[in-house]
Amino acid sequence: MRIGIDARILHHRTAGISWYTRRLLHALSLIDSENEYVLLQHRRDLEPIVHAPNFRRVALYAPVHHRFEQLPLSAETRRLGLDMIHSPDFIPPLRNRIPAVITVHDLAFIRFPNFVTKESARYYGQTELAVRRANRIIAVSNATRVDLVTMLGAPEAKINVIHEAADPLYQPIPPAEAQATLSEAGIDVPDSFILFVGTIEPRKNLGALLRAYQLLRRNYDVAQPLVLVGAEGWLHQDVHELVQSLELSDRVHFLGNVPDNRYLRALYNLASLLAHPAYYEGFGLPPLEAMACGTPVVCSNAGSLPEVVGDAALLVPPTEIESWAVSIHRLLADDALRNDLRRKGLARASTFSWEKAAVATLETYRQAVAGRR
Repeated sequence: MRIGIDARILHHRTAGISWYTRRLLHALSLIDSENEYVLLQHRRDLEPIVHAPNFRRVALYAPVHHRFEQLPLSAETRRLGLDMIHSPDFIPPLRNRIPAVITVHDLAFIRFPNFVTKESARYYGQTELAVRRANRIIAVSNATRVDLVTMLGAPEAKINVIHEAADPLYQPIPPAEAQATLSEAGIDVPDSFILFVGTIEPRKNLGALLRAYQLLRRNYDVAQPLVLVGAEGWLHQDVHELVQSLELSDRVHFLGNVPDNRYLRALYNLASLLAHPAYYEGFGLPPLEAMACGTPVVCSNAGSLPEVVGDAALLVPPTEIESWAVSIHRLLADDALRNDLRRKGLARASTFSWEKAAVATLETYRQAVAGRR
């Protein structure tokens, strides 16, 4: 097969879908040396994402997430002689009939329309068309599969659930090694802290976490600071203003986007726990990455998160602020519970792998092409 994979998103942003695309491509290169892969990269993204004999970079001019994207995208991909095309960022070329596989990560733009920008709403508003156009659909969780069927009427028969995984880099390391890694990057963190990882945007529900943290300081005398790691997204200024209004400026540290996974691994390893209060996740990698590092997790019981963490984390409704404070305090104070969740988390994280995801994705490609014949 000659397989095209639309990887232009990697030039557009470095959030979750970009990481999904990069890790999947790397995993495919390790399991498949027979098929030809055409990596459709943004023209300004000059370095090939994968260096392998059967992978080659092709530059596309079609703008990413742009209202005029579809015409040039369809024209440019039509001339490449592809047997199929995979669009990891939901939307395939809609104006040609190359067999298409799409990955749908979540339907947040439908469930929480007030949490997305107008630009995102316009782009992801094409998902219903994409679902009809696609020969096969990859859902990254059963929760997303159910949403596709119930909210968009997608036929169950053409949906494959393929879980993501933590990068193999994420694993326990000694505290001294973690501290040395962060010192190398000039990242200064205290000896112990509560960690959040994710884009600073409304869907991540940081307002609830900040209010719960205020209760922790007031009612339980918790001294550990709160460290927030992630790029500033839509309405990020609201989070900064809330920190000030709650008088937490000296206890809440914004590290911004951490560009190297080694630094993020170090932060996971040094953190007392990860708090992930999102209103909704199609998969939710940070809890899985934290568990892979042996870090206890408190996370929301919404969306796919219970499916991802199983019994290896404390689950809390996203809007119950006092329950968040109680659960975090319980985990900080109870060494036996922390050790139990550490053991369960490591075991749970080991059940997910990018090799499994790549094998299942390659089979999905075969199904898409076979269905066209």
